[in-house]
Amino acid sequence: MRRLNKHEAAARMRSGKTVWAAGAYDALSAKLIDEAGFDVVFTTGFGISASHLGQPDVEIYTMSENLAVVRNIANAIRVPVVADIDTGYGNAVNVMRTVREFEQAGAAAMVIEDQEVPKRCPLVANAVEILPLDESCAKIKAAIEARRDPETVIIARTDALTEDQAITRARAYVEAGADMIQPISRTFRSVASLRRLRKECGVPLSLQILGWLEKDLDPAEISEIAGLAVFPLVPLMTATHAVLANLRALAASHTTAALPSPTTTTDEFKKFIGFEEMEALQARFLVRELPEQVFFE
Repeated sequence: MRRLNKHEAAARMRSGKTVWAAGAYDALSAKLIDEAGFDVVFTTGFGISASHLGQPDVEIYTMSENLAVVRNIANAIRVPVVADIDTGYGNAVNVMRTVREFEQAGAAAMVIEDQEVPKRCPLVANAVEILPLDESCAKIKAAIEARRDPETVIIARTDALTEDQAITRARAYVEAGADMIQPISRTFRSVASLRRLRKECGVPLSLQILGWLEKDLDPAEISEIAGLAVFPLVPLMTATHAVLANLRALAASHTTAALPSPTTTTDEFKKFIGFEEMEALQARFLVRELPEQVFFE
């Protein structure tokens, strides 16, 4: 299977030809997404916070912690990475450094939110606070100026909670230079409203397929409006359900004879994770040192 490179993925997203992704929270989940055949890998802040800190997604982790995960993911996979960079970790000047660091780490695209710092996850929070429009636009302009590769895609996410406010912000972010717009699922509640957003902002949408979008939209409807379509939580929720079920059974029975979820064999996992390639490299480059010779007179 031929995989997209960074520039091909960027061109497709900007053109509105949908690029499909799932959400990774570490390098292993990213490799699984790549292996499954997705066009790109999306790094989910929700999942990274859960996986690395065991904490909710309220921007507790730092820029450098998120960056380390994204760098490991980019180094582990063969497809481009779309990085969730939260609010950019500060003001417009902080955003410039954030964009450069994530671009250098291998991100082909980045999603930046317009919430106050620290952010709150709109998936679970009753209310979120968003920045004044002029400050949010300045952060988008800073992100555009900071990127070293003009092909790096900047996706502006608005967490505005009314359609009209979100559309006003989307237009302003596009004028500031954003390549794509990402709404949150709780604001736009129908495919007709998403079509309106797409028409009004003039660029393809980035959609996180959650909530009603996951239940009610079919792939054709998503493809009509989205340059990027992400299933951000399916890997995390799948792993959580399967691992917890097996561990509960194992804790109760102390045997692997009847685990509720099937497991990958050790041989299968070794092949997937790359032991064969590593052993080939070791055979080529690791020269054994000869034992020290003892000479007798």
